[in-house]
Amino acid sequence: MHLSEGFCPRYAHAVELVGRKWTGAVLRTLLSGPARYNEIRGGIPEISDRMLSERLRELETEGIVARIVVPETPVRVEYELTEKGRALEHALAAVGRWAERWITEMPPAAGVQASTRAVHRSVRVSRPAVAASSRGRR
Repeated sequence: MHLSEGFCPRYAHAVELVGRKWTGAVLRTLLSGPARYNEIRGGIPEISDRMLSERLRELETEGIVARIVVPETPVRVEYELTEKGRALEHALAAVGRWAERWITEMPPAAGVQASTRAVHRSVRVSRPAVAASSRGRR
């Protein structure tokens, strides 16, 4: 079987979406129920405000998270998972179980960044057409 015969664009999009840095943490936080921005931020200590805002916007655009404006004084904004977002609960739990079993030691942050750069370099070198097309989508 040729590799492209098993390629599913929907699967690829889903894995890329959920696999983006901090997305899993945002989703896991919202699995507990609706939360305000600062509550989400407090649950993910290392995430920057810019990154959290970006992830919430992406998830809202995908229909996974709903942004709810509560008309009070002052206005209150909450985020909650939609039905589509809540449907990810079992998949995220499965990833968590897998991680508990197979991820034994967390590499130092610098090592993670270096290995990520190495993977990106190898992807660009070995598959330039894919890397070039993905750069245009960002």
